Amino acid sequence: MAAPTIGIVGCGAIGKAILRAADDGTLGGMEVAGVASRTEGSAREFLGTLRTPPPYMSTGELIEQADLLVEAAGAPIVPGLVEAAFTAGKGAMVISVGALIAHPELLDRARETGCRLLMPSGAIIGLDGIKSASVGRIDRVVMESRKGPAALDGAPHVVRNGIDLWAMEEEEVIFEGSAREACIGFPANLNVSAAVSFAGIGPDQTTVKMIATPGLQRNCHDIEVEGEFGLMRLHLENIPGENPKTGRLTAMSIIRTLQQEADPVRLGT
Repeated sequence: MAAPTIGIVGCGAIGKAILRAADDGTLGGMEVAGVASRTEGSAREFLGTLRTPPPYMSTGELIEQADLLVEAAGAPIVPGLVEAAFTAGKGAMVISVGALIAHPELLDRARETGCRLLMPSGAIIGLDGIKSASVGRIDRVVMESRKGPAALDGAPHVVRNGIDLWAMEEEEVIFEGSAREACIGFPANLNVSAAVSFAGIGPDQTTVKMIATPGLQRNCHDIEVEGEFGLMRLHLENIPGENPKTGRLTAMSIIRTLQQEADPVRLGT
């Protein structure tokens, strides 16, 4: 069975990482049908640096040409892109997983149409364990994230509450609430909490804390899950990539997920 062709929507840090992987053969049998971006000039400039650049297309052309649409452009485009992909009988990979909390109907549409909806683990670990635990009873899921000012700068929750990240001299909890609220307040920072909530007990029962930590150079996440299986504690320190809001593991996770699409052998839950 031939591997599906992919269309990449967005040419920021994540889109570029996928394109570099395709260009050096890291994606295995996956072929990039094309790229679309809201910043056409910079996207074409980057494509010109690749040995074998895929064509630049409009989003509509990309949906026609690709089997799997990869969203790498942020939460606002997710509803329209996924709906258009499903209408055309194509699959979609959503990087901005938090958008699916606000639009759960897209999960229903995937099941109705039979179109694939992929959500990579991204910048988090342990989803296989949480998914396994969800077969039984989970009593609580608590996630604490620590990030430096550069990673949190401009987040809606920070702006709305007038939080001066650069004036902090010690770490401070700047948010505590549900995963649903976390994804509204930190749409570029806490997609990980959406992934954790989907794997476990849902966005309204998953508790999230965001802790601003002056001088912190890594994006750190601690997750504690307790249920009938026992107790699970996970700790991750993620080195930021080109975009300080996004850890390097995010791109690695996406690339690995795409590799799996071309590989009949699967490991993990």
